[in-house]
Amino acid sequence: MGVSVSSFRLCKIAFAAAVIGIALAPTSASAQGEEAAVQAPRRQSQAEALALDAGEYARRHGVALDEAMRRLRAQEGTVSATNRIQQLHAARLAGVSIEHAPDYRIVVLLTGSEPVAEEIVLGGGMRVPILFRTGAVATREQIVAALTRHQTAIRQAFPEAQGMGLDQRTGELVVLMRDRRPTEVLEPLQAELEALTGVPVRVSPVEGAETNFSVEGGSRLVGVDPADGRRYSCTTGFVVTDGARTGIVTAAHCPDSATYIGPSGAAVPLDFVGQWGIGYQDVQVHVSAGREGPYFYADADKSAVRTLTSWRNRTSTRAGDSVCHRGETTGYSCSEVELTDFSPPGDLCAGPCDPVWVTVRGPSCRNGDSGGPVFNGTVAFGITKGGNYASGRCRFYYYMSTDFLPEGWSLLTGRDAAVPAGSARLDRR
Repeated sequence: MGVSVSSFRLCKIAFAAAVIGIALAPTSASAQGEEAAVQAPRRQSQAEALALDAGEYARRHGVALDEAMRRLRAQEGTVSATNRIQQLHAARLAGVSIEHAPDYRIVVLLTGSEPVAEEIVLGGGMRVPILFRTGAVATREQIVAALTRHQTAIRQAFPEAQGMGLDQRTGELVVLMRDRRPTEVLEPLQAELEALTGVPVRVSPVEGAETNFSVEGGSRLVGVDPADGRRYSCTTGFVVTDGARTGIVTAAHCPDSATYIGPSGAAVPLDFVGQWGIGYQDVQVHVSAGREGPYFYADADKSAVRTLTSWRNRTSTRAGDSVCHRGETTGYSCSEVELTDFSPPGDLCAGPCDPVWVTVRGPSCRNGDSGGPVFNGTVAFGITKGGNYASGRCRFYYYMSTDFLPEGWSLLTGRDAAVPAGSARLDRR
């Protein structure tokens, strides 16, 4: 992918604010004085971070907090097992998903009728059943290939079609249709789409259009877009490094010239490195004069930071995985992965989007939430791009996997250490 291509510049008018802030060191004497007047955020331990996310999980699924903690540990602890299963059953694999009720378990959907015996795996200290269901009509590979081959024809034949992606729970290509008619009225469209693509299709009506999230005030990264001379706001994402420098990522449709605004209001100028925003990417990199640590905010008042410890690869992400995000507009919230191999609509990727994005069911997303990380505990999943928000309701948002960070740049991670409350200071090297 190239840097700052002219066609992508058109997407700047749909500019979005990022979700999570990082802790940047102020570089001027006055900025340092202002920042010193405010207590530095303390570092959350890995257990503290997971406990906060588990509290959200417990509320959503009606389980005790200790059970939610076990399940979130199991979520990360079973990734290697489902990776193994995906390889072992690649020729029949339609999808892998997490079920949360009546019990926590993993479901593997396969084509054909030959049964596969249930497995029990140990993940994060919890015994997790893996069930195999057969009878899927098409494999994941076949559905993604059909989506890639036919998405342009689908949108030409059905202008009301929005995004489309794979539902790993059912083994269907889901086409989101901007149509208020009930699902049963849309069934003839479903049959047409199945005839066109040759794979199972489910038409799912949505009320509003899917877009890149647009600008909201009160964000933490500000700049002026020379294309229109207007001032826009963003928030920073995960810290990245190229081995020599450290910087931050945000959405590529943020201004190139940007200044980071710290929690105290101190301004830190950032240098623009580049932007990548065609097909499978929506990301840009800015660097500061100092060397930053692997920290990001998740709490509402930005009084504590989490230390990034790892990341989840896109192909290892399962429908039903629990993830969280925090938006400058909507705050901190958690939900579950819904569709994988998702292709946002129209020209939101300076042309057709590749089917590599991931959707997350609401409840929270809105203008101002684009560009920042999606995470679970201290594990990175991706960077928010856009979503579907209409009539005061967030149906879903979608993110770019951190697999697709610009070439030469990688997530900066560090060991998480437990520290007494209020005693930690950010690394100001």
